[in-house]
Amino acid sequence: MWSMIPLSVLDLSPIKQGSDAASALRDSLDLARHVEALGFGRYWLAEHHNMPGIASAATAVAIAYVAGGTSTIRVGAGGIMLPNHSPLVIAEQFGTLASLYPGRIDLGIGRAPGTDQRTALALRRTLEGNIDNFPQDVQELLAYLRPAVPGQPVRAIPGEGTNVPVWILGSSHYGAQLAAALGLPYAFASHFAPDDLDFAVQLYRRDFRPSPYLDKPYVMLGLNVFAADTDEEAQLLFTSLQQAFVNLRTGRPGPLPPPLPGYAQTLEPRIADLLSSVLRCAIVGGPAKIAEGLGSFIATHKPDEIMVTAQIFDHAARRKSYDILSKVYPPAGT
Repeated sequence: MWSMIPLSVLDLSPIKQGSDAASALRDSLDLARHVEALGFGRYWLAEHHNMPGIASAATAVAIAYVAGGTSTIRVGAGGIMLPNHSPLVIAEQFGTLASLYPGRIDLGIGRAPGTDQRTALALRRTLEGNIDNFPQDVQELLAYLRPAVPGQPVRAIPGEGTNVPVWILGSSHYGAQLAAALGLPYAFASHFAPDDLDFAVQLYRRDFRPSPYLDKPYVMLGLNVFAADTDEEAQLLFTSLQQAFVNLRTGRPGPLPPPLPGYAQTLEPRIADLLSSVLRCAIVGGPAKIAEGLGSFIATHKPDEIMVTAQIFDHAARRKSYDILSKVYPPAGT
C-alpha cells in the first residue's frame, strides 16, 4: 500500500451545455462543501478568459464566494495568470481574501495568458514585456505580501504582512526553474500538459534553494480522476472532457458537453493520438481501477500532493466520483 499523501481539488467551474455561469458557480460551492466534508485539503479555481465553458474568470471573486460558503478547506487560485495583472492588484485582492479568511487562502500563479492572444491584449492593453518580466513580477508580489519596511513607498493594504502562500504553476521546465530559485512550492499541470512532467519535477527538486517560504521542495501534480461504480460508466463520463478538449484544440471552445456513448470510435487517428497523449495523466474507472491507477501514479512520480480534477457533466456524478476516490484513498484530512 502507498504512503498517504494529501489530496486536493482543482475546479474549472464548468459551464455545461444548456446551463449558465450562475449554476456553475453554485455547483462549485456545493462541490467545495462536499469535498471539505470528505477531508480534501485545498479547493483551487483557475483563471481563464473568453472560455464559454469556464465560469471562474474573475478568480478572486469566485474564491471569495467559495471560501465564504466553507469553513476549513483552503481555497485558492490554480492559478492567477500574473502577466494579466499588476502585482499590486493581486496582492490587494489576495490580501483582502486572507484578511477575511485567515489561514485558508492560497495563491498559485502562472505566466500563461489563460486565453488566446486577442483576449490577452484586451485584458492587458499591451503584450510588451509581460511574460519576460514574470520573475520580477513574482518577486514584486512576494514583497507586497511581506511586512512593509520603513519608508516603503507603495504598500498593499490589505496585503502586507499576510504572507499568503504563493505557488508557482507550470507545464514546462521554466516554472520549475523559477520555483526552485525562489524556494517556492511548485504545481505542475500534468492533468492536461504531461510532456515535461518528469524533467520539470526532477529539475525543481535538484535545483531547489531553501527560502523563508519553504525549507525543502514541495511538488503538487494535477491528475484527472473519473470514478464511477463501473469502468464502463466512468469511461462514458470521461467523454465530456475528451469532447471539450477536442473542441478547444480545434478552435471551437464551448460549454462542457454531455457524455457521448461511442465517442472514441468517432475520432480520426490524429485526434485520438492527441487525446491519449495530453490526457494520459487520467485515471478512469471503477473503484478497483482507481486504486490501481492512483497507486501507480504515486509510485512513478512521488508527488508531495495530488490535485484532482474531474470535468464531469452531471453534478451528482461529479460528487460521487470524489466519494469513490475518498473511499479508495482517504484524504489526509479525514
